[in-house]
Amino acid sequence: MFKRFVDVRDEEVKAVLWSFFYFFTLMCGYAILRPIRTELGTAGSVKDLPELYTATFLVMLAVVPAFSAMVARWPRRIVIPRVYRFFLLCLVALFTLLKLGVAPVMVSRVFFVWLSVYNLFVVSIFWSFMSDVFASGQGKRLFGFIAAGGTTGMLVGPFLVGRLAEPLGPVNLILISIVLLEVSTQCVRRLGGWAHDVQHQPPAAEGPVGGGVLAGLRLIATSPFLLALGLQVFLYAATSTFINFQEVRLVAEVGKDAASRTALYGNIDFYVQLATLGLQTLVTGRFISRLGLGAAMAVAPVVTALGFLGLAALPLLGVLIAFKAVRGASHYALERPSREILFTTVDREARYKSKSFIDTVVYRGSDTLSGWLQEGLKSLGMGMTGLSLVAVPLAGLWLAVSLYLASHQRRRTPGAPETQAPAVPENVPVR
Repeated sequence: MFKRFVDVRDEEVKAVLWSFFYFFTLMCGYAILRPIRTELGTAGSVKDLPELYTATFLVMLAVVPAFSAMVARWPRRIVIPRVYRFFLLCLVALFTLLKLGVAPVMVSRVFFVWLSVYNLFVVSIFWSFMSDVFASGQGKRLFGFIAAGGTTGMLVGPFLVGRLAEPLGPVNLILISIVLLEVSTQCVRRLGGWAHDVQHQPPAAEGPVGGGVLAGLRLIATSPFLLALGLQVFLYAATSTFINFQEVRLVAEVGKDAASRTALYGNIDFYVQLATLGLQTLVTGRFISRLGLGAAMAVAPVVTALGFLGLAALPLLGVLIAFKAVRGASHYALERPSREILFTTVDREARYKSKSFIDTVVYRGSDTLSGWLQEGLKSLGMGMTGLSLVAVPLAGLWLAVSLYLASHQRRRTPGAPETQAPAVPENVPVR
């Protein structure tokens, strides 16, 4: 029955299900924490998002070199559980401070920044691990279904919050996220064992990555392939920030009070996740395998350009909801799994160090710059139509970069079997 929906082989079934469950627990725990952050932000008068994004970016600059130092020294079976349990201990500390009512405004700000770092960082580690465990050909078939685990978690998490927040209290829900994060850690151990026993990965594939603390940044600076990956993420994040601005403005115009606005945000997220789940489980693997990475990676930027043109012509909430649902589904179901497949073609140092820098520092840096840019354009009197038109060329550049990446991947791995060692882009050393 499972094989009717997913192009999976007998020896892969166990690993795919563990990977699905791993991503489910990771994202379900985050989805539980996100509304708590929103509530704490409101209670703590957290209003200045550009400043908070800047703080998050600065924290990322400190965290990524620390992670690079860890993967250089220890194998993945040690690094990933230690990173997850570090975040787990942070959650325990924040839970304790919130229960004791210590400095609520400051704690709310710390929680906002911490969760913004946590979300990107643990997801980046997850996909680094996936691209380390699975070969490129396997990723084309399986990453769509695995990604659906995270989407399912993003649906189940808010469902649990809606039913448990009142009887348990919002802060007590943090305990559920703590348990889920520990379950994610156990999934890492299971998958590592499968990679060793079934994939027959050599000891070097499971050992320390080696290299310097800033090696990830150096690799990005010297590899056109990694630079393009960073630019792709930057442009996706920038267009996302522009969409968020439009969403806040349109919801503010339609929503009568805080409760109605919260409901609107929740409905928009629900439609995005539901559309994404349908594509991930039924379409992604077969789409990428048959039409290739170029087609899969082109959908999201094309949808983004058309969506912004639609918003420029008709700046209505219904248009935005349809735009965001289709864009979110195309990104999470097609573009994001395709990007993770690209990371199966680089060496392990780039996979862990450069990828973590791109997924965290570059992403939050784009948030920060885009946020301040929009504030500047807004102060100059530019409205929704003008901002929508400014975003269209960004989507066009995103499309060009995505097509370059897809063509690059085809040149590096023409007809490569799924079990062969991954190809390496120019100027990225093999270790």
